[in-house]
Amino acid sequence: MNDDRLRLDLTELADEVTPVDLRDRALRTSRRLGIQRAVVTSAAALVMIAAATGTALAIRPDGRAPVPQPASPSTTVSTPPVEVTPTPHPSASAEPTNSPTKPASVLDGTRYYLEITSTKSRIHAVRGSSDQVVHQIPSAPTGCESNTLTISPDGKRVAWVQGADGDWQSGVLLTSVIGEPGATRLLDDVNCLGSRPLVWKGGDLLMVHKKTRESVLFDLAANKRVNGDPGQESSRCWSADGTWLAASDESEQYKPFVTDGTQSRQYSYTPPKDEAAHWGGWEARSVSMDGRYVAVGWQPTDVSRDEGSFAVVDTTTSKVVDLPGKGDIWRIMFTIDNKVIVTRRTGISVLDSTFAPLGTVAEPTRNMSLLAYVP
Repeated sequence: MNDDRLRLDLTELADEVTPVDLRDRALRTSRRLGIQRAVVTSAAALVMIAAATGTALAIRPDGRAPVPQPASPSTTVSTPPVEVTPTPHPSASAEPTNSPTKPASVLDGTRYYLEITSTKSRIHAVRGSSDQVVHQIPSAPTGCESNTLTISPDGKRVAWVQGADGDWQSGVLLTSVIGEPGATRLLDDVNCLGSRPLVWKGGDLLMVHKKTRESVLFDLAANKRVNGDPGQESSRCWSADGTWLAASDESEQYKPFVTDGTQSRQYSYTPPKDEAAHWGGWEARSVSMDGRYVAVGWQPTDVSRDEGSFAVVDTTTSKVVDLPGKGDIWRIMFTIDNKVIVTRRTGISVLDSTFAPLGTVAEPTRNMSLLAYVP
């Protein structure tokens, strides 16, 4: 009887047990192991990233994602920023844009300015937004040095007259390579008065006047006088490369002319009558590279420096050129790269060789005068 009862109990117990699918259990076990491996792998990757970036991570014991911890103090090395221009990738759906391209500066070269202080004469090199003093000499505001300091059209040399003690009318002609200390003595008894006591013919030749009013053409590179004095001319002015000369022939009642040595032509100009009475006449102050145009300026009645100009004359027609722009004109300069720089009260207007506007340039904030422009 006991055996029969045991068999009945076991049969009832078997009926209550739910059958288990071993395949489902194996799949669940496999997925669980895969998740655990993925967690471990992710944690390891985060640890490696943390090691590279200096960030400490704490791995949770339950296998969940690591928690970032505060980084320990580190030293940062600053490096100059590198500006990377992204490479455009063409797109089939892209349409052409009409956005304007920002033009390059109309004066990419260097402008040289003269600044006169109570104790020094300084030459500034202005290029873009950069303004640097590249040469300076001791001088008085009314001395020979401040009235004569000048720079060659190629921007390589400076020259000036150093006044002698007790003599404010003449002195020693000196020259130096711009930016370098020291100076070379060239000529004694050189006049330092007048609106333009020193006049360049190209980058090496300089026209000066002795105290005796004798004109001398001096080669600064060779440190000697040279043949080539134009003779009985006054108010001499050369183009930036020294090819074309504008002057007045004293033998022809100061008839103005231009010449390149092989061809010559005279022209005429009548200045504004309402202004002429206040000045000692007019003269050419700048010559275009082809000799066709001259910028004219007033001759002051005193002995101080004045390189300003106010009008342009066409030497082939003797007509005044109508310059675009507004504002009083202080100076007009023909450059070696065939531009025209017009300095006005409101800033600089830049024109091409046909006098079409190219743009404007801001003047330096200091009270300085433009000496030269080198592309």
